[in-house]
Amino acid sequence: MSFVNLLSFASVMESIGGVLLAVVVLLVMVMVHEFGHYVAGKSLGFKINEFSVGFGPAILKKRSKKTGELFALRVIPLGGYCAFDGEDEYEEAEPEKKEDGEPFEELAEEPSKMENDGGRYAANAVKEEKTETQYPEPKGERFNDQPPWKRIIVLIAGATMNYLFALLLIIIMFGSYGCIHSYVDYKGEGTPVVSETELSAKDVVLRVDGDGIYMTSDYVDVLSGKKQGETVAVDIRRKNAEGVWEEKTLQITLKADCNFESMIDLSPVYAAFGLDSTQYRFASVTQKEGFWKTVGSSFVYSGKIGGSVLRSLGELITGKISITSMGGPVTTIGVTAQAASGGMLSLLNIAAFIGVNLAVFNLLPIPALDGCKVIFCIIEWIRKKPVNRKVETMIHFIGIIFLFGFAILVDVLQLIL
Repeated sequence: MSFVNLLSFASVMESIGGVLLAVVVLLVMVMVHEFGHYVAGKSLGFKINEFSVGFGPAILKKRSKKTGELFALRVIPLGGYCAFDGEDEYEEAEPEKKEDGEPFEELAEEPSKMENDGGRYAANAVKEEKTETQYPEPKGERFNDQPPWKRIIVLIAGATMNYLFALLLIIIMFGSYGCIHSYVDYKGEGTPVVSETELSAKDVVLRVDGDGIYMTSDYVDVLSGKKQGETVAVDIRRKNAEGVWEEKTLQITLKADCNFESMIDLSPVYAAFGLDSTQYRFASVTQKEGFWKTVGSSFVYSGKIGGSVLRSLGELITGKISITSMGGPVTTIGVTAQAASGGMLSLLNIAAFIGVNLAVFNLLPIPALDGCKVIFCIIEWIRKKPVNRKVETMIHFIGIIFLFGFAILVDVLQLIL
C-alpha cells in the first residue's frame, strides 16, 4: 500500500471515528435528558414502564428484576424517551358490559380440556406465573393521575438536567483550558501596526461597555443601534514589550453605524472598530482565570449560548436568517464530528452547545415538546380539569410530525445548497 493510500485510509478512519464520537455525544445528551425525567418521576412516585435511548428496534434491552422497568438502547440514535404509564392515553378503556350492566366474567378452561391438552395449558400458566414473579409490575401512579404541579416538575426536569450537564462541561472546559474570549486575529500579510488607542492584532477582548464578550454574536448584542462617533469602553488583554499580558481599557470612537441585519452579520462590527475584514477576523482564544472567575464565567457563557439559541430561532421566524443556516440531526452529527477532530476543547465546546440547545428547545411551547406539555398542565391546574385528552394527544402528534418534517427539510437543504 502506497504512502498516499495510507494517508487516504487514515483520513477515512478519522472521519468514521469522528462520526461515531458525534453519535455517542448525541446519545449521551439524550440519555441525560431522559434521566432527568426518570429521576424526577421516581422521586415523585410516577409509574415508569421503560427508559429508552434511541428509537426503533432494540439493540440491547434489560428488564429490572427489582422494579420491572425496561431499559433499552435502540437502533436510531436520534432521540429517546422515558415511558410514563398512561402519559399518552386520553381515555380509560371500560370493561364490556352485559345487558344488566354487570361486567362479563372470564370463564376458566374446563378441567377436561386441560387434561386433553396433555398438561400444556398448566405448564404455560406456571411459566407465566414465574415470569410475573421474576419481573414485577412497576410501582407508582399513572402520569395523568398525578397532580399538575408534579407533572410540571417531571416535564422540566429533562431540560434542567441537560443544562446542568452542559454547565458542568463548560466548567471542566474553562478549568482545564481557560475561559473563552474573543481574539483579534491578523490574517493579512506583513506585520500589523499596533495602536495604543485602537483594537489591534492579537488583542484579547474581555468586555465592551461592561458586557462580557465570549462569542462573535456578543458584539452584535452590545453594539446594536450605536452610531458613528459614539465612544465605547473596550477592556482588553495585550502583551507588553516583555511578553507579559496586561489588562487595559480602550476608549474607542466608533467609525461607522452599527446596523445589523442579523446576529451573524459581523461586517458592521469590523467597520465600527476600523478593522479591514479582509485583513482581520474575530477568533476564539482561551486564557486561564481564577477559580471563582472560571465558575462565574461558566454560568455567563451558558446563558450566552441559551440566548443565542432563542435569538436564532426568533430571527429564523422573522426571516432575518435563512433556513439553510439551521441544521437537523444529520447536520448536527456532521458539525460535532468536525469539532471532535479539532481536539478535546472543541468537543467539549460543541457538546455544551448541544446540551444548552436541547434544554432551551425542549422548553419551547411547541406541540410534542415538554414546554407545550407544561402549558397544558398549567391550564389544567387553573381550570381544575384537564383539556380533552384526545385533543391534546392529537395536537402533540401533529407537532411531532411537523418537527420530524422540519428536521428532514433543513438537513436536505444543507446537502443540496
